[in-house]
Amino acid sequence: MSVSKSPEPLSNAAVLCRSARKEFYLYQHRTTSVREWFIRTIKRQPIHIGQATFTLKDFDLRVARGEVVGLIGKNGSGKSTALRLIAGIYRPTTGTVETHGRVAAVMELGAGFSMDLTGAENIGLYGVIMGLSRKQLDAHRDAILDFAGIGDFIDTPVKYYSSGMVARLAFSVAVCVKPDILLIDEVLAVGDDAFREKCMQRLQDFNSSGGTMVIVSHVAAMVRQLCSRAVWLEHGTIRMDGDVDEVLEAYRTSLQATSMESAMRF
Repeated sequence: MSVSKSPEPLSNAAVLCRSARKEFYLYQHRTTSVREWFIRTIKRQPIHIGQATFTLKDFDLRVARGEVVGLIGKNGSGKSTALRLIAGIYRPTTGTVETHGRVAAVMELGAGFSMDLTGAENIGLYGVIMGLSRKQLDAHRDAILDFAGIGDFIDTPVKYYSSGMVARLAFSVAVCVKPDILLIDEVLAVGDDAFREKCMQRLQDFNSSGGTMVIVSHVAAMVRQLCSRAVWLEHGTIRMDGDVDEVLEAYRTSLQATSMESAMRF
């Protein structure tokens, strides 16, 4: 099953993935010393013995500037891997991944943060990663602190933060440094209701101002509220790409069918 849209002109693409493929390996044996490497080479034995496992296969995705795309699917379907490829955290095994504009990513809690540094120090670290000068970062610092709302804890090492506080800081830094492309992976699953509503409003404002987003979420209501398009991933491949309501309904129907099949086996 697939639904395709007419492609956007390449010049209008903020994110462009062409036949991107990401392999990971399960190793039965890994050579870990120079001595072992030398012996196995002399004996003409393989240096490593492993089997490739594919998390993402032939992934094609084009996201236009100003578009909001939601990635949905079961755990292990390749959603987070796709987001990490777009963020540049992973390199594709084959294929290409292009982004056009400054990218900010909000991944799992603590990703990109040094737990031993304070919140303020991590803001500076994030700014360096984003390629911001000290002057540019200072221009955003007050907005970051105000949005995060963690008070004096900003001068406390992040390892002492609650999960909600880490999410607040990570999200605040990402949205306040004015990226062109924002990548979000389930970070809004933590935190209180008031902060989630605040985040949703900020994301809508970001998109209204022309920002591009790719969002991974298991929450259908969030995908419906924010996204203009949904991509359903299954076993590392795109099962369906199209209108949000159509894709979510097809995904829900598939989950129900799978649940019924499992129940009938008992």
